[in-house]
Amino acid sequence: MPANDSSNVTPSDPNALTFANHSVEKIGGTSMSQYPAVRDNIILKPVNKDSLYQRVFVVSAYGGITDMLLEHKKTAQPGVYARFADATDVSSWEPALEDVRERMFTINAELFGDGELLAKANTFIGSRLDSARDRLQDLQRLCGHGHFALNQHLSTVREMLASLGESHSAWNMATLLQRDGVNARFVDLSGWQTETHMTLDERVADAFMDVDLANELPICTGYAHTSTGLMTTFDRGYSEMTFSRITVVTHAREAVIHKEFHLSSADPRLVGEDNAVPIGRTNYDVADQLANLGMEAIHPKAAKGLRQQRVPLRVKNTFEPEHTGTLITGDYVSDDPRVEIIAGRKTVYALELFDQEMAGNISQYDQFILSQIERYKAHTVAKDINANTVTNYLAANLKTVKRLKQALQDQFVDAEISVQKVTMVSAIGSNMKVPGILAKTVGALADCGISILAMHQSMRQVDMQFIVAEDDYDAAIKALHSVLVEPHNHGRAICLAS
Repeated sequence: MPANDSSNVTPSDPNALTFANHSVEKIGGTSMSQYPAVRDNIILKPVNKDSLYQRVFVVSAYGGITDMLLEHKKTAQPGVYARFADATDVSSWEPALEDVRERMFTINAELFGDGELLAKANTFIGSRLDSARDRLQDLQRLCGHGHFALNQHLSTVREMLASLGESHSAWNMATLLQRDGVNARFVDLSGWQTETHMTLDERVADAFMDVDLANELPICTGYAHTSTGLMTTFDRGYSEMTFSRITVVTHAREAVIHKEFHLSSADPRLVGEDNAVPIGRTNYDVADQLANLGMEAIHPKAAKGLRQQRVPLRVKNTFEPEHTGTLITGDYVSDDPRVEIIAGRKTVYALELFDQEMAGNISQYDQFILSQIERYKAHTVAKDINANTVTNYLAANLKTVKRLKQALQDQFVDAEISVQKVTMVSAIGSNMKVPGILAKTVGALADCGISILAMHQSMRQVDMQFIVAEDDYDAAIKALHSVLVEPHNHGRAICLAS
């Protein structure tokens, strides 16, 4: 479906869509890289076995492509965007863009083989890459003039580059499905070269106004162009927001996320495949706790719309299509109090600020610290406060943490500020009101010789967080899972060394 190029188009009313009995399903990048599995396990094995249709698919870029376009999500290795942001000439970013082209063309060759469809696939994404290169060159020349500042345009550059990944994968998938006998339709939400600015809901409504869900299978780009910029708020979580709003605006009966693994009680690689089990049922509160640890079932802001509209979310394993997966709803609470998941974040930086002057004036310190965390785009996963100390446990790279520490030291000259690399493990469940569970958990860690540096348990009793040494992460996950989740262990901690 071509992008809307007319500035005279009136945005469609998001409330005008009247679909009734369809699902909206998101396919992650790792799964997208394995088209035969997606086709056979997802497309050709629908929940409604009588029809391939009444389903909408939102696709991510192929694995690794967005990292090449922006920056590596985990290592922060610069991609095209990061190189352009620091560039003085094309030599620093244009080769990276050509690397993306080479990788995309290689993917196309693997999917289409030789022939007419391969030529069409390369022409489609090649023309977008050419256009992106030309725009970046134009912008670089423009910002060489003293009246134009590059940093004022970087958010737009980031949006444009991100859109290339999902446009590539969505066009490919729609075309491959058409080749394989499915009436698929490419729905381009990227707004490529559009002059019309819309809200996200308006863009979705406009794109779906003439879609026939009974006879067409829409394949939508995970990136959507909006008047305010989707990445400004959600950054790399933008595809989940697109997925969520399509679900809400089209009034879907269910939202489904297809991943390359089950949403399990723990990482099977740590606790053993025989011990880790799919969760089956949980609620959006638990999903939020997982997102805080970087193990997103869905971005919390994307989940908000589903939760408000009471749309259930199902997380399925691409490679086990017959399994019903995990159903997430807003009202689910486990009948029996129990821990459902043991999860964690392996790399966390504990940024501790101690100042004797803080006593009686904590809010002033805390407000400034939070402002700097936001300024440097770090993410707080937990926090401790007492009379004269504030400790934030941050998900960020070391460079960011060092800059943040210096900013705090400049403001609070007499404060003692330290940074320690630690890890966080958490026990999570929809109903954890079990007397003595905290003592049981602490005992399990102690039995395995793991020292607890800090711990947190809120009154909502949906999670317990433990800060331990970085080297103790694997052992802590296994110990907690063995005591709190695995019933056959009868409450005995299984330590990593055993």
